[in-house]
Amino acid sequence: CSGRLCRGNVINLRSAEVVFERRSFHRAYIMTKLMQWLLGASLLGTVWALVTFDLLELSLPRVYREVAWPMPLYLLVTFGCYSLATVGFRVATFNDCDEAARELQEQIMEAKEDLRKKGLKL
Repeated sequence: CSGRLCRGNVINLRSAEVVFERRSFHRAYIMTKLMQWLLGASLLGTVWALVTFDLLELSLPRVYREVAWPMPLYLLVTFGCYSLATVGFRVATFNDCDEAARELQEQIMEAKEDLRKKGLKL
């Protein structure tokens, strides 16, 4: 799709007439993964700040604030461990593609042979 043809004009090639199709201007907004992570981090940060600094004056017990204060560090360490475990697992279970490797080697040999026939010295 390019240009104006995708933005509302429909072309019927059999009768060679152009018909204008009305479309609603409502766009569905899809959250990207980055936006989901940023939303989650901002919500967690807001809750953390509210509890740690008692911004809403909820009169929470001191123990809650003492536990909440180092929570970002705990979450960061937990995320790091999860990431390391995920990468390690994916590396350990990575599949070899023997058939694709053989096919690629054959294509390389064919290309070299073709280049030799055309006079290129390798």
